[in-house]
Amino acid sequence: MTLQITFLTLGLGLVLALPISFGQVYGNKWIKALIAGYEKILRSIPELVILFLIFYGFPKIGIRFSPFAAVIIGLGFRSSAYQSQIFRGAINSVSSAQMRAARSLGMTNLKGFINIVLPQAIRIALPPWTNEFTIVLKDSSLAYALGVTELLRQGGYIIATKYEPMLIYLTVAVMYFIVTIAINKTLGSVEKRLAIPGFDVKETVR
Repeated sequence: MTLQITFLTLGLGLVLALPISFGQVYGNKWIKALIAGYEKILRSIPELVILFLIFYGFPKIGIRFSPFAAVIIGLGFRSSAYQSQIFRGAINSVSSAQMRAARSLGMTNLKGFINIVLPQAIRIALPPWTNEFTIVLKDSSLAYALGVTELLRQGGYIIATKYEPMLIYLTVAVMYFIVTIAINKTLGSVEKRLAIPGFDVKETVR
C-alpha cells in the first residue's frame, strides 16, 4: 500500500507538473500568475491539512472520496507544485536557442517543447526528481491519519496485539530506509545512463 500511494502520487504529480511547467516558461502573464497562485497555496498549506480538507471538506459540497483516493489526490496535487518547479528549472537549463531553432522549422511552442526541450529537461530534472520521490515515499505515512492501512498503520495494528512498540517502529523505519536506498540507487543508475555527455564539464581558465 505504501508503494501504491508513492507511485500513484508521483504519477499524478508528474501529469500535472509537466503542463504547469510549460505554462510557467512559455505562458502569458495571466497563466503565469494563475500558476504562481496555485503553487503558493499548495506549498504553504501543511499536507495533513490538505488531506483533511479533501476528505472531510468536499463532502460538504456533495463530493466524497475514499480515504485512499483522498490521499492520492491531496499528496499528488501538492507534489505537482514541487515537481513543476523541478521541471521549470530543467526547462530553463536547456538553451533557448533550441526552441528558436524548432520554431524556425515550423514547430509550435508545444511541439518544440515535447520533441526538443522536454527530452533534455527530463535528463536534467532526474536528480532533484529523485529527491521528490524520497519525500513522497516518506509522506505516504500521512495516510495513517485517514485510516489507510499503509506501512505505519500496519505497524500500529501489530503493536496493538502483543508486540513491543520500539521493535515494530524500528522495523518500520528500517523498511522505509531500505526502500529509499533501493529507489535512490535505481534512479541513480538511470541518471548515469541518461546523462548528457559533456553537459556538466566546466571550462578551465588558465
